[in-house]
Amino acid sequence: MNRKYQNLVVWQRSMSLVEDIYIVTATFPEHEKFGLISQMRRAAVSIPSNIAEGSGRGSDRDFRRFLLLARGSLTELDTQLILAERLGFAPYESMVRGQVEHVFALLNGLINRLGN
Repeated sequence: MNRKYQNLVVWQRSMSLVEDIYIVTATFPEHEKFGLISQMRRAAVSIPSNIAEGSGRGSDRDFRRFLLLARGSLTELDTQLILAERLGFAPYESMVRGQVEHVFALLNGLINRLGN
């Protein structure tokens, strides 16, 4: 199987982000297991998953559409990270703010390169 998506820096960085989200959410209160923890992990996993799926679709147009979905999941995760901070589960700055911003910039660059 050809896995060129694994060579994409944006996929690699988003995979690292997923790992860190799992680590961070492991410290959240147990009562959030089926709430915020689940939502954050699902949103995080969706980012590299959409990059991979779009890459496998075979056209730039489809790839771009899935990159937009990945960006949507990333902004969803960003909101959940802010909420986690507001609830006192973990300070956002110490969690993954820089990674979120970096993945967002990488996604935007690739989306723009693919055009409309």
